[in-house]
Amino acid sequence: MADQPVVHIGENSPEQVAYKLIDNIARIEGKVTHRNPGDGKETASRERILDTYAECLRAVKDPFTSRG
Repeated sequence: MADQPVVHIGENSPEQVAYKLIDNIARIEGKVTHRNPGDGKETASRERILDTYAECLRAVKDPFTSRG
């Protein structure tokens, strides 16, 4: 059986930094990652959130090879 991947959720871990980066990107793009009825902002789709998180995580873990 293969070892399960280790996910670090502590402050300043790559996963935490990528998550914070998603919030900044969403704010800049005028979208939200959660539903808040009546705020008038568009909620990002699940697919967009997951794709953006994966892109952010790649950028945080290896910033020089993730440039496109």
